[in-house]
Amino acid sequence: MTGPKKEAVCVTGANGFIGTWVVRTLLEKGYTTVHATIFPGTDASHLFTLPGVTDSNLKIYEADILNPEAISRAIDGCQGVFHLASPNTLDDPKDPEKELLIPAVQGTLNVLEAAKKYNVRRVVLTSSISAIVPNPNWPKGKVFDETSWTDLDFCQANKIWYSMSKTLAEKAAWEFAEKSGLDLVSIHPATSLGPFPQPYLNASGAVLQRLLKGSKDTQEHYWLGAVHVQDVAKAQVLLFESPAASGRHLCTNGIYQFAEFAEKVSKLFPEFPIHRFNGETQPGLKACPDAAKRLIDLGLVFTPVEVAVREAVESLKAQGYLGQQNLKS
Repeated sequence: MTGPKKEAVCVTGANGFIGTWVVRTLLEKGYTTVHATIFPGTDASHLFTLPGVTDSNLKIYEADILNPEAISRAIDGCQGVFHLASPNTLDDPKDPEKELLIPAVQGTLNVLEAAKKYNVRRVVLTSSISAIVPNPNWPKGKVFDETSWTDLDFCQANKIWYSMSKTLAEKAAWEFAEKSGLDLVSIHPATSLGPFPQPYLNASGAVLQRLLKGSKDTQEHYWLGAVHVQDVAKAQVLLFESPAASGRHLCTNGIYQFAEFAEKVSKLFPEFPIHRFNGETQPGLKACPDAAKRLIDLGLVFTPVEVAVREAVESLKAQGYLGQQNLKS
């Protein structure tokens, strides 16, 4: 498509793991004007090492999503917005409302209000499988799909704050879109793996890193499957460019147990002390190889999970996140 490539687009949270890959994919597809927002004071230097990047096709905006004026400046002149900026933490937050809930919800609303103000053609919201699960009320034996919403009461009772933040933010986004007429689509990536271009360890990378180091965490409430980050980025651009796209889109290369994933990683990298799980790590989870049918029907072809794992492990090694002391003797 030649038309959309002439459109200016904004990517919030552009120096994050998925954000970096969205910027890269847009540039590779020929988009000539990408506004990239980063949290003030964070490092965006790796964005300028991406293939095809120039001073003219990528412009950096320091913008806290809680600052409406800063977000407006970044979105001004854009016809598309990819909203990825959302707080996350590898450790439990001390103040969940201040650290996660308010920034996720109000930050999303600030982005959508700016998008509406400047007549943006479409907003692609990066939600998460964390807005789909955990949902203990989901019918047993039914494959999880885009009609599932994370149970907020369950999250609050069990202090699953990230899932709560993503769910509240997405619900607020859909309510805003319905009232304002804004064209909104959402994508729900599973655990995203592949080369890590950013100079820090993100949550998905930490899941793999800890598994390789022998963690026994079952990821019970955070798992539906895995996906190559490149596919997540391609799916985002596909959703922006596809007029027929609407609603929510699960983005995972199949649904299966975390125990199966651990077994797969163990076979690929037997030198690491990967824990072997017995039984179901996600009780009652129904497996499904084509769970992302909505994206597949739009033309997305998924990269094998083994490729994503191999590239992620090599990237973790190169960045020093996997020390020799963790290897099996």
